[in-house]
Amino acid sequence: MEKELKKLQGSIVCVGIGMTLGSHISPLARNYIEQADIVFSLVSDGLVEQWIEGMNQDVRSLQPHYHEGTSRIVTYKNMVQEIIKEVEKGHRVVGAFYGHPGVFACVPHLAIEQAKSLGYFAQMEPGISAEDCLFADLGIDPGEYGCAQFESSQFMFYKRRIDPSAYLILWQIGIAGDTSLAKFSTGADYRQVLVEILQENYPLTHQVILYEAPTLAIYQPRKSVINLSELLTAQINPHSTLVIPPSEKLSINEAILQRLDSIARQEVQS
Repeated sequence: MEKELKKLQGSIVCVGIGMTLGSHISPLARNYIEQADIVFSLVSDGLVEQWIEGMNQDVRSLQPHYHEGTSRIVTYKNMVQEIIKEVEKGHRVVGAFYGHPGVFACVPHLAIEQAKSLGYFAQMEPGISAEDCLFADLGIDPGEYGCAQFESSQFMFYKRRIDPSAYLILWQIGIAGDTSLAKFSTGADYRQVLVEILQENYPLTHQVILYEAPTLAIYQPRKSVINLSELLTAQINPHSTLVIPPSEKLSINEAILQRLDSIARQEVQS
């Protein structure tokens, strides 16, 4: 009976606050933050943390868990443990994450999964992600040519198929190639490896874009157009994203089109 009562108390809701301070948060996400007993925040900078603190009296930053040289696997595990500990105390807990809490953010997924396995209420509320901002700021419609997206290091660690006729987006380019999962940034030597991988499908003169979504309304998005070869010396920040436009035209599949046309004609005749 005590266990059943416990299940009705603690809860965790992970919300996204979007990328740009104040303008992207949904009314529902704001309400969850305001009504929570405890809010754990993992956001882009201190100014955003202060803004969240204005909505709730008990806001606790998860940023101190990050340490240079400590594996992010350990860091994320510690974050989840801190969150779940408060859920088990019966608190209404909210995790406020920049962007979308389910996009390139494992802590919300892990916390929700663990809370549910323990019998607590847990759910995720979406937010405007860096991907949403990217499509708007760069004027890209992913349905026009197609779009493939990868975390940069994962893209390097595994054999992935590249379609040069579609957009290729590589996230977290600032830590590309970090096998230790413990660095805050990687340098030109790591990027050289990435360029060599990309060079198998793109010429070094192919123009790519370094993108960064604005975190304040007074900022402008970064849209630096450079040659692929210039990636080695370009200014790369932790939140930089590499966007590679198509280098080839779409190739028509004549055999499939003829087959589909035949099916269409048969439908008309029947």
